[in-house]
Amino acid sequence: MKQQFSIEGMSCNHCVARVEEAVNALPGIQKVKVNLKKSNGVVKFDESQVQPETICQAINDLGYKAEVI
Repeated sequence: MKQQFSIEGMSCNHCVARVEEAVNALPGIQKVKVNLKKSNGVVKFDESQVQPETICQAINDLGYKAEVI
């Protein structure tokens, strides 16, 4: 499954790297692409292993605000 997320609070490429690293650490993640300028990210994942809410929570735990689009 492919899902887009809005991600608020990122200010630099280090933020992007932190988000991508955190999401990649979750089970079932196949691809993560975060766009700083658009304040969003696209995640490809196996929905039998991880849900969009879990991905949002992993991003929120870093101090950003993520929502499913």
